[in-house]
Formats: sequence, C-alpha cells, structure tokens
Amino acid sequence: MTPMRRTVPHFFSAAIAVPAALALAMPAAADTTEAEAQRLEEIAAFFSEAVVVSGPEVVDCTLSEGTQTRCFSITVKPEPIAYTPGPWCPTNISDDASKGGKWFGENELLDVDGSFVEHLDEFFGDDEWALYNPETGEIRVTDTLESCDGAARPDVAEEYQNYCVQCLPEYLDDGASMTYVIPLEPQAASAAGRLDQGSGVAYNGVRLDASAPQDAIVAAHTIAPLDDCGGHVNLHVGYHYHAVTDCLPGAPVTDEQEAEEVAASEDAVLDDATSIGIAMDGYLIYNRANSEGVVVDGLDECNGHATEALGYHYHAGAEGSNAILACMTAQYGCALEDGDASCDASVRQGPPGGGPRPDGPPPEGRPAD
Repeated sequence: MTPMRRTVPHFFSAAIAVPAALALAMPAAADTTEAEAQRLEEIAAFFSEAVVVSGPEVVDCTLSEGTQTRCFSITVKPEPIAYTPGPWCPTNISDDASKGGKWFGENELLDVDGSFVEHLDEFFGDDEWALYNPETGEIRVTDTLESCDGAARPDVAEEYQNYCVQCLPEYLDDGASMTYVIPLEPQAASAAGRLDQGSGVAYNGVRLDASAPQDAIVAAHTIAPLDDCGGHVNLHVGYHYHAVTDCLPGAPVTDEQEAEEVAASEDAVLDDATSIGIAMDGYLIYNRANSEGVVVDGLDECNGHATEALGYHYHAGAEGSNAILACMTAQYGCALEDGDASCDASVRQGPPGGGPRPDGPPPEGRPAD
C-alpha cells in the first residue's frame, strides 16, 4: 500500500500552527523559554494521535556521551488508537494468514500462517523445529501471562522452547506507560551510536524499537511474530515496533500548517516521505518510501541523509530488515519505564537487541557541530 500523502511537521524550521485548546492544555514550565514553549506546541501536535499520560514538558537531561542539555519529556501508553494490535501466532497448521502475524524474510515480512509454522524446519534448515502436534496440527503457543514471561526474552526458559511466542496487551498493568526524554536540539556525537534506548517513538506513542534479538529467539527454536503492523508485546515496554509498515501513514498536521508548507515548498516537501516518529537523538524519522511509493536512496549507515527542505533526518529500514534505524547519528536520550526517573543516557544500558556500535568514523553527511 502506498503511504497516504500528508504534509509533515518539521521541528527545526518554521513554526507549526496548533489548535488553541491544545496549546492551552499544555502550559510551559516556569523556566521554559519562548522558543522552547513553541517547540512543545509542535511536539504536542505531532503526538496528538497518541494516548498521552503527561507532557510534553522541558526537562534537563544528560545524553549518551555526557552532554547536558534540554530535552522534552513525554509519557505515553503503548496503545495505538487507529487499530487493535495482533494477531501473532496461529493455533493450527491449517490456519490461513489471517490467523497469524509476520516474521522476517529477506528485506520483507513473511506471513506466519499454519503452513509457515509447519515447515519451519525447512525454512531454517534445522530438523529440531517442532512447534506443533503432528497428530492434531495444534501449534504450541504461549497463551498465558506465565508462559509469555518465560518465553518473551532472549534467554528463553527451556520449557517454552519450540513454541510460537506471543504476549497479549492485556497482560500489562492498566497504568503501563513509557516516558521518552529526547533532546530538543540534536547534539553531535563523536561516533555512530548504539540503539540502547531503541530507535525512537512513533507519532501514535508506540516505541520504535531496536532490532529484535533474532539469533537468541531462533536458537531456542521459537519465533515471536510481529503483527501486520510490525509490532508485538513484551512485559517491559508493552506493544512496540520492529518494522515500519503502512499502518503508520504519517504524523497528523493542521490545515494551517499544510497550507503554509505546501505554499512554501510543495515539491521539496511532498516529494519526500512522511514523518512517522522522532528518533531518540531528536531527528525525525520518515517512511522508507516517498508519497509516490519510491524508496528513498543515498542514505548513510544510520539510514539518514540531509535535504535542503527538511535538513538531516532518518528513513525507516525495509520492513523485513529488523532495523528501523541502524544506529544514531547524534547523542541520544532515554526511554524510561519509570516516568519519575531522571535521564542520564551516559550510564544507562537498554534492553538487549540494539546490537554493537558500528565500527569506523561517523556517518558520511553527519551534521557538523
């Protein structure tokens, strides 16, 4: 499906018009500057389709290389409003694709239907795969909170090996939320950064995560399918994405903003992709393809580039790449399960799955200090 054409907010250029009610609902802190207050309005507009618990507000923060700066903090529930997450695991090898989710192929997502599960031994070239009862066709699925807890982790409990692993949103506490602390202005890094805190957060409030730990999952003869929107659930961060699909058509904008941006630079803005999230280093993340469905090329090793109209920004990786971003161009902030915690990303280590820091110099085209 070709992404829906939308004009997108650009946090580092012209001001974004937001409804007066939205601005009034988000008072700036006493020490917030006029420029920061304007930025908060832009950020609030960006997340207007998220389930926001609190924020955005300006806070002091320490980034991944120790830079102390000003960040915005926003607390959101990992619950997309536009659709209901799932399904993930089929329950019988006779089930069609509508009963299951997706798994990673060669730069594409594959249907996890009953036939896929039946032939996992062929797919992985390993005859120890046996997720189903050969007599009944019933697939072993983690269908309780206890089994989810034992299987949805890199060190899969032995009793849940050879299972299709899924966790359901209802396993989370009613008040479950995530707090994202992200620099208002990106701060240059000395080298391409790890994805310790994930890739970022989508405009609907759902975490854009680092790579799923595929090797650990498969080594335990398990699969943990994504749904058709590229997401699944764990008990720490809730529902989160490992792939960007057409379920994220683009961040919402106001009619006033669209008119202003189209009038200013119609071709320059609309010929690029649409923004779908904010990276943990403060740069925007755009869809992989532009409004005509053409994949954007010429990206650096972190999946970013700079254009005259939009400045530096990222594009999401291919759906089946298991890498929404490959690394961070600038210093990143924090993704916090505890919304009352302060952000010091220089001493924090995120959950497994971010992968090693890329070798070599900073990405070509990295913005200068």
